[in-house]
Amino acid sequence: MHDTINLQLHPDNIQNLKTFSEILKKDYNTMFNEALEQYFEMVQKMLLEKNLADENAMTNLDFDEFWDGVEL
Repeated sequence: MHDTINLQLHPDNIQNLKTFSEILKKDYNTMFNEALEQYFEMVQKMLLEKNLADENAMTNLDFDEFWDGVEL
């Protein structure tokens, strides 16, 4: 079952779709799916990097902060 989504594209994007569809000999659906896959991979990578940076920020203590109050 396929869901339907109503999209409104900027005229420049429509022209680029037509142009690149002819150049690459690809249909619009293929181009959209390829572009969305790349977009989602990029966003997922950014989110993972952000989560890692946030996690490191919470646990990133300098030497004195880490050992403060520890008696050996």
